[in-house]
Amino acid sequence: MEDLAEHFLGCAKLGRYLTVADNSRFIITDDFRASPIIPEASAMAAIFSKDYLVAQAALLPLSERAQRMTMRERDRLERLFALIEEQTLSDGVRTSAQAIREHHFRAAEIRALEAELGERMSPARLRYRHFLDVVKKLMDRKITAGPFLDEFRGFTQEVAGRLDFGIYSFCLDRLFGSVRVPMKVKKLLILELLKYPAQIRRELLSNVLVFPGQVQELIDFIRYMVTTELGQSVAIEIELLEAFKQHRLSMSDIESSLARAAS
Repeated sequence: MEDLAEHFLGCAKLGRYLTVADNSRFIITDDFRASPIIPEASAMAAIFSKDYLVAQAALLPLSERAQRMTMRERDRLERLFALIEEQTLSDGVRTSAQAIREHHFRAAEIRALEAELGERMSPARLRYRHFLDVVKKLMDRKITAGPFLDEFRGFTQEVAGRLDFGIYSFCLDRLFGSVRVPMKVKKLLILELLKYPAQIRRELLSNVLVFPGQVQELIDFIRYMVTTELGQSVAIEIELLEAFKQHRLSMSDIESSLARAAS
């Protein structure tokens, strides 16, 4: 647990979404409720998470600790919140951290943040569960490629910024990893992912490439389309992240490779 703060910093250096320590999945908001996370790691998550929901959720265990702290420990927490306000990537997180600190970690402010997160995420998680029913219909051959793709686009548009990135990525992992999803549908989904913002695209496409037992036809299709549509430099970035996820390269190896590519 003590290495988690350093791990989050490593994710940020690589321009990644935050993952759990073993890189097996992305951090989601529930992780800040399920198990204790040291204050430094929570602060790192609030500062460096590219997922706004995760960054906001990271403030909750930090804030709640204040209720059980001595004055000396509270001073340390104040400094962490000041650091979050100065360094966070999100204006929303900066505003939340400032409000909680200025109100001296009052329970009412913490509850307000928790309620705001719930209001934002609950409809998105309901929409996610509905989409999983559509995925099941696809696997059971009760819906064809065209209508399914329309459902996927609608689902993505409706949950963008409202659903944990980790949950969204898990949904795609399920699609691309299932032998019951037709190859035609998988290729159409890849064409959709090519249109995504660079950071999201890089994470999702590399996930597909490293999925255990992934079929070679899909791997070849991804490599061809990335190189053809996005260029060799983007293809290299995805290959580097793929190698990192498969433990064939370390973080320092990737940093060096990216530095050479930029020079």
